[in-house]
Amino acid sequence: MFEAKHMLVVGAGVSGTAAALIGRKFGAEVTLSDAKAEKDLKEDFAPLRAAGVRLVFGPQEETLLEDIDLVVCAPAVPVRIPLIQAAQRRGIRVISEVELAGDLAQSPFYAVTGTNGKTTTVTLLGLLLKTKYGEEKTGVGGNIGIALSEEALRVGAGGAIAAEISSYQMEATQHFHPHAAAVLNVTPDHILRHGSMDVYQAMKERLFREETAGDLVVLNYDDPRTRGMAERVPAGVRVCYFSRQEELKEGACVAGGRLVLRTGGKEVSFVTTDELGIKGPHNVANALAAIALAYFAGCAPEAMRAVLRSFHGVEHRIEYFASVDGVPYYNDSKATNTDSAVKALQTFEHIVLLAGGDDKMTDLTDFMALVKERVDALILIGDAAMRFRDAACSAGFPEEQIYAAGYSMARAVELAHACAHEGEVVLLSPACASFDMYDGMAQRGRDFKRLVCALPHAVSESSGTVKDGGAA
Repeated sequence: MFEAKHMLVVGAGVSGTAAALIGRKFGAEVTLSDAKAEKDLKEDFAPLRAAGVRLVFGPQEETLLEDIDLVVCAPAVPVRIPLIQAAQRRGIRVISEVELAGDLAQSPFYAVTGTNGKTTTVTLLGLLLKTKYGEEKTGVGGNIGIALSEEALRVGAGGAIAAEISSYQMEATQHFHPHAAAVLNVTPDHILRHGSMDVYQAMKERLFREETAGDLVVLNYDDPRTRGMAERVPAGVRVCYFSRQEELKEGACVAGGRLVLRTGGKEVSFVTTDELGIKGPHNVANALAAIALAYFAGCAPEAMRAVLRSFHGVEHRIEYFASVDGVPYYNDSKATNTDSAVKALQTFEHIVLLAGGDDKMTDLTDFMALVKERVDALILIGDAAMRFRDAACSAGFPEEQIYAAGYSMARAVELAHACAHEGEVVLLSPACASFDMYDGMAQRGRDFKRLVCALPHAVSESSGTVKDGGAA
């Protein structure tokens, strides 16, 4: 496929290193470039050097494009950077690692995008697909921390691939064609990267624009932006809605306290909301989306029921991991925006909340209204602490119940332990990115868990979670 081609891979993260190795595997001459210095990157580059990949770190000059036939962009690399713009001016094909996966795949993709809920939905979908295709023939990759191209190669023909797709991954994607695509929701996020909410939404819609007759699009009926996407679904592609708020005549919904799928004049019942292993109203929606995709893939309802009961979520997403003196502690470090944090707050009452971090400057009105309603003590960390404090006070939250922990997670845990009483929960749900204090949300969540588990009388629990790959 790439024999005798000259490939430039831009970005040396999980996706970029995988793309570089795949290029070499198929006979391409590969250069991997990253704007950072090698010492500032965590990846092990020994396998790339051994494979004959040329590595270039630091300033990305246009000379990198000499004799290049194909440029592959990692998700963290915006297409607006000068090097990518120069490649496009020269007429060099520029693709994402997701597009590369699409070129390599011999099995269909069941792809999921959305502002929130992607990782939980895709992890659950992967487990559901395994009931039909087995471990070896089921792939799970993309924004979840496993390169999608790697999984596409591993699975080969005769399987299925659950793909978590972010808006970043779609910027340099033109022809990616999943067999089924789900859009969970679209709320303000990554506006600095994309420039506007309309462009951000357009990136999400790219997921289904290449679909053809016989394919499926699954849309959230409860989210007006997502529901309206049905108007732009290609002709002949089936649309299936899911809703946790409305009892739909067609689609996946809740009826009589049970998760059901209504299709073709029949109703298939799965589990009750109480039996569902993942908790919270947002996770009912995630499960309904996964059910629609897996049923379309031919998974047997009885096998799906067992998975829906046994799956308890992913690491860092409302993850119960310990109790201290009868108080449960939850790690929701994956809540890097206010919309995601709101979903966590809706799951509990009487919360000792740890929030703040690398501030995305999103509107705090709805978030702080829920803080006032459900939070007993607010502990603030990181760059966002002062803005969050001011917004909480403006919303009517008592100032004497706000505590500052600076840039110390240890201090935040100490304060939470001092504030929490039986009948409350301690919740890390930052509503912010983590880069003011950590390398990523996974490192933040694990540090929080480590510190809590070191407290006197801490009882660590096996939560049944699937470890997150660490992708933001």
